[in-house]
Amino acid sequence: MKYTIIIIGDFMKEIENKIIDIIDNLRPFLINDGGNIEFVKYENGIVYIKMMGACSNCEMLDLTLKDGIETAIMEEIPEVKEVINVV
Repeated sequence: MKYTIIIIGDFMKEIENKIIDIIDNLRPFLINDGGNIEFVKYENGIVYIKMMGACSNCEMLDLTLKDGIETAIMEEIPEVKEVINVV
């Protein structure tokens, strides 16, 4: 019987790389509105990001975060439970 061993660190790095790719694809839309986004970390199923520029204090921040960024990430990566903006 053969077993495949998945190194947890490698698996987490793979998820982080996917998250960063998704964020990089979303970034031009945010920059177009005067904002930006930075990946902070991925831990326990939660993605921590930092919204910057015009996005950091926009009245649409929650909508952008939950309906845009969080939805895009969770559609591609089922391990992600939530996306949180750190201030």
